[in-house]
Amino acid sequence: MNTALIVGASRGLGLGLAQEYARRGWRVIGTVRKPSPALQKLGADVRIETLDINHAEQIAALRQKLDGQKIDLLFVNAGISNGSTETLANAPTDAFTTIMTTNALSPLRVIEALADLVPTEGVIAAMSSGLGSVANNTRGGWEFYRASKASLNTLLRSFAARRGDGRTILAVCPGWVRTDMGGPSAALDVETSVTGIADTIAARRGQSGSFYVDYQNREVPW
Repeated sequence: MNTALIVGASRGLGLGLAQEYARRGWRVIGTVRKPSPALQKLGADVRIETLDINHAEQIAALRQKLDGQKIDLLFVNAGISNGSTETLANAPTDAFTTIMTTNALSPLRVIEALADLVPTEGVIAAMSSGLGSVANNTRGGWEFYRASKASLNTLLRSFAARRGDGRTILAVCPGWVRTDMGGPSAALDVETSVTGIADTIAARRGQSGSFYVDYQNREVPW
């Protein structure tokens, strides 16, 4: 049986991914910062671990708990946003530091710590965003969020070059989804997005290198 580790599975897209992989017959390990009744409802096939990715000691503790496990899919789903109007001109330094740490630095620290559990034929993925594309940034807005996701993408590519070891490394754009972050006017529901993400991961699995793709397996300009 394949095993998926979904980091950040308490709600939204992370919860949706846990549900989708459980439905596909995978063994699922989901991490949460605080108890998630919705994740608990998925039953005994889902193992729940506590993890705040911004705390290095918790990452180390999770790595120790998972020692000897084979993780076929490591998916880090993490992201915060300070809003579309926040710019370098009007926001404090600590706001920039927080979003860069949560959206870029901490996800890669999780990947660095757990990557050796993922075999050569496995997949390492992180939830990116279309707003992380430098090439497509022609409208501005979301400056801190864009910068953090572009940084995530760059760090993923650097990781793939340094420690990819033949694995598939994905920066995944879920689309504009009706979640707490995406809001009620978003174009996609969670089920549509995560089904597409899981199909994309299945299609890309076995391709060595780093790829920036959306939930329909279309490549996105870096």
